[in-house]
Amino acid sequence: MSVVGFDVGFLNCYVAVARAGGIETVANEYSDRCTPACVSFGPRNRSIGAAAKSQVVTNCKNTVQGFKRFHGRAFSDPYIQRLKSSLVYDLAQMPSGTTGIKVMYMEEEKVFSIEQVTAMLLTKMKETAEHALKKPVADCVVSVPCYYTDAERRSVVDAAQIAGLNCLRLMNETTAVALAYGIYKQDLPAPEEKPRIVVFVDIGHSGYQTSVCAFNKGKLKVLATACDPELGGKDFDEMLVRHFCEEFGKKYKLDVKTKPRALVRLYQECEKLKKLMSANSSDLPLNIECFMNDIDVSGKLNRVQFEEMCADVLGRVEAPLHNLMEQASEYQLKKEDIYAVEIVGGASRIPSVKERIGRFFGKELSTTLNADEAVARGCALQCAILSPAFKVREFSITDAVAYPISLKWNSAAEEGLSDCEVFPKNHAAPFSKVLTFYRREPFSLEAYYNTPRELPYPDPTIGQFVIQKVVPQASGESSKVKVKVRVNIHGIFSVSSASLVEVQKTEEGEEPMDTEQQATPEEEGNMQTDQDETKAQGDGQKETEEEEEKTAPENEEMETSPEESKTEKKSDQPPQVKKPKVKTKVLELPIENSPQWELAIDMLNLFVENEGNMIMQDKLEKERNDAKNYVEEYVYDMRDKLHGRLEKFVSEADRDILSLQLEDTENWLYEDGEDQPKQQYIDKLAELKKLGQPIQERYMESEERPRAFDDMGKQIQMYMKVVEAYKTKEEQYDHLDQEEINKVDKMVNEAMIWLNSKMNQQSKLSLTVEPAVRVREIQDKTKELYSSCNPIVTKPKPKVELPKDNKAGEQNGPVNGQEKAPAEGTEKGTGDSTGNPPSTEPRPDMDLD
Repeated sequence: MSVVGFDVGFLNCYVAVARAGGIETVANEYSDRCTPACVSFGPRNRSIGAAAKSQVVTNCKNTVQGFKRFHGRAFSDPYIQRLKSSLVYDLAQMPSGTTGIKVMYMEEEKVFSIEQVTAMLLTKMKETAEHALKKPVADCVVSVPCYYTDAERRSVVDAAQIAGLNCLRLMNETTAVALAYGIYKQDLPAPEEKPRIVVFVDIGHSGYQTSVCAFNKGKLKVLATACDPELGGKDFDEMLVRHFCEEFGKKYKLDVKTKPRALVRLYQECEKLKKLMSANSSDLPLNIECFMNDIDVSGKLNRVQFEEMCADVLGRVEAPLHNLMEQASEYQLKKEDIYAVEIVGGASRIPSVKERIGRFFGKELSTTLNADEAVARGCALQCAILSPAFKVREFSITDAVAYPISLKWNSAAEEGLSDCEVFPKNHAAPFSKVLTFYRREPFSLEAYYNTPRELPYPDPTIGQFVIQKVVPQASGESSKVKVKVRVNIHGIFSVSSASLVEVQKTEEGEEPMDTEQQATPEEEGNMQTDQDETKAQGDGQKETEEEEEKTAPENEEMETSPEESKTEKKSDQPPQVKKPKVKTKVLELPIENSPQWELAIDMLNLFVENEGNMIMQDKLEKERNDAKNYVEEYVYDMRDKLHGRLEKFVSEADRDILSLQLEDTENWLYEDGEDQPKQQYIDKLAELKKLGQPIQERYMESEERPRAFDDMGKQIQMYMKVVEAYKTKEEQYDHLDQEEINKVDKMVNEAMIWLNSKMNQQSKLSLTVEPAVRVREIQDKTKELYSSCNPIVTKPKPKVELPKDNKAGEQNGPVNGQEKAPAEGTEKGTGDSTGNPPSTEPRPDMDLD
């Protein structure tokens, strides 16, 4: 089972995996742990990541980046309309009304949804993880900004599904950083002690997020979050680009903004300059060759000038921090209570940004985490916690609801709309609440964010939820309907279930009674809560019960019965007359969910299918390009070798023929063969190898043949020595059989004759013709000689057995260099140790005299 964390950033992405050794950020095919969040579309395939980044200038209209900010947004969104003019690529409206990206792909104009483009990026990250883990990847945790709304979060979940991933959790980036920070700390306060308060500041390329978290041993709780979704490193890049556009306009009379390609190059150079200025305070140059109209441009800037230029942007750094501390004051927290301020994110390296944050909190900033990889590592840790495949130290994570969520509904009694806040700002998440309504017919609830001014999103609506099949009681009274609302592990709001409590008929004479106050039609305008039993305006009696949940979704159904709590409240009252109980039956009700900008199931399935087709097309194109590259590689390699190490092994005529063939193939590759099917390249390579392979084989044979001859000669000499030793009656070989030795002698002589014959034949041949004998034949002959002779010459000498009464022999050890005789039971008359009768044949180790 895979354990993977994906940090999908605005500019770059990181992949972290859990292994036996811990959490590791893995590298892509370019050995870089940072993968650009970039997708490029071409006439035959897609390029994703680093390959797409290299096409930002050359294929700018069809190379998309920075699409993270378009999730869950309508094309008519003012934010989208404002950004359109500053983008190099084109945006278009999807049939559903959401934003799409228009590009040329496979030589056709196509519009891809934001979910599809993000899925392409996730597919690339999935491949990177699979290559590192050497196994398929499905389960993962994906990071999202803490300021993402419901629609944006659902869009990311859909993107993960299109990419074939099972997203276990959408994790807020600041929460992921907090987990990466806290899980390794051994000195956290005990659960009953005062928690350690740490502030996390994440300034990325396009977003600025802050959170204040409370740590206890094995526990993390997010107390508050604050953000500026439109402040990040890109704003500093924009200031630099604007400055140099004006400078080049005056100095070189160039209007940079009219040329998208030049503008993209300027953005790239300004980003590099910004990074250099973070490390150097001196004047730094900016040089771009052939920038526009074949004009080389240059400029220079230093850090002081840069900070003066960005004064307005830097002035926005402290606002979210003030907001964060205002929210933290609800927990009676002050700046003095903060243990540390940990900063991450690429833009956190800008000295003036660090200085302002440090000055606000009045303490030195902590940089113990990797500024770029902390989010991905936190996501991988969360995935490991959720996965049964890894045993991780127990660590509970309680996140916070970013924006207050309310419900509104039609009130029959009030003849208008009623509403109620169900999840206030910074409420714990994931979390469920149960609301009880008294209704006679189906009704709808509308969920929305009740502070639209705080939203970085134009539409506060979350969605419509219709509770169906609600019917009155048999008596005609309103039915009690329990509705469970939930902010799930992804931070997405939903109406997760609804049930109708049906009151069964009681026996005659019995007085029906409910443990809760039963509302009559006239009382439907009243609402009361269990906690204080005070009445307020609303639609029907509504009771709220809360349940805090652990990270694991299995605990969702744990609820505290309001009936029990009421019984406890009334336990100190005088006893009342016991009344008969009312029988109830709970019926589950269907819910029609209509979240805002939800991707339809049929569209989702279509996108999944399209992604599979595009992956297959990419694979086929890669195979085609590989086949083409093999031909090109063979042409250059063989041309060099023909005038190098293969020169002695090819005749003049053959060299001319092959050289001409190589030249023709090279010309074909850059003309008609530029764009041919895969099989065409395979056939071309086969044609070339038909001429070139014999030459290479002659070279290889020439290199390996001397060693093969030498190995065979050594074998022959070794066996000849054995035969000679036997003939001189050396004790080592006196146990060998005469006939077998004669056989060895004969085979050795035959092998010697064959070897000398082949060596003589080969020495008379030119290197440009086929050899008289191949290395394989020599090796086979050597093996044949070994398999025939070796068993004979290496036959072990038989052991000598001693008589049983030879005590001295037993005491003095081996006799005549042989080991002791076998144990008793193997001598005559007793058979061998296996129980077989003794042999009557004379034994070679017995003295027959």
